[in-house]
Amino acid sequence: MKVLWLFAHPDQRSLSGALKNEGLRFLEAHGHQHQVSDLYAMKWNPVVDAADYDHDPADRFLVGAASERAYTGGHLSPDIEAEQQKLTWADTLIVQFPLWWYGMPAILKGWFDRVFIKGFAFGLTDPASGRPRRYGDGRLTGKRAMVITTAGARAATLGPRGVNGELNDLLFPLQHGTLWYTGMSVLPPLLIPGADRTTPTAYATAATRLRDRLLTLPTTTPLPFRHQNTGDYDDDLLLSPHLTAAPTGPAAHYTSPPPAIHV
Repeated sequence: MKVLWLFAHPDQRSLSGALKNEGLRFLEAHGHQHQVSDLYAMKWNPVVDAADYDHDPADRFLVGAASERAYTGGHLSPDIEAEQQKLTWADTLIVQFPLWWYGMPAILKGWFDRVFIKGFAFGLTDPASGRPRRYGDGRLTGKRAMVITTAGARAATLGPRGVNGELNDLLFPLQHGTLWYTGMSVLPPLLIPGADRTTPTAYATAATRLRDRLLTLPTTTPLPFRHQNTGDYDDDLLLSPHLTAAPTGPAAHYTSPPPAIHV
């Protein structure tokens, strides 16, 4: 594998930092290549700005159009271009972050805002149907992705009856709306709960779980998200009439229930 490890935690001495280092050692020991984007260490700028796209500030800043022009014309900010080159090289993306306020840290959201632009991460159209190619069929199709997240909460509270909500529902904007949207196959996430109360024994268990998941990255069955353009959605991108019995909310966009989160 060629893995891009995208990491967002401000302290290398954290549980997250230790797991990242363990994961990279394991990949190297098994002959895999990797690159790392450690956003805090890089002092990554998460804020979209006209200067990213060599855009004249005197003109109205339409982000989608400006970013696509800059990408196709070769006028992107060098830091964005470098991250896109890493992702182009990789066949697998690991996205690792602590779960803060039910989502990813702002610096990581800003990475996606600035790197996943039209022309690079999305923007293909099916010439036969005229439909956009997304949700399982996009510019990043063929790559695999997996989220690794630590949480202070106990595991049960991130399950289907937990007060925090089910983890795949919390990660739906990232896993479905970003990774799957651009065509990437999304593997079930790896949750490390109780991060603020980790003991040596709990860390050893977490490290073993991480190694097991990395070992099976190429063969793990992805989350069963529905494809946009294979008949499950109508022309308005609503679930087709023959799927009226499907549940509502995020669950409606799986062909079968996703696997339970095990810890």
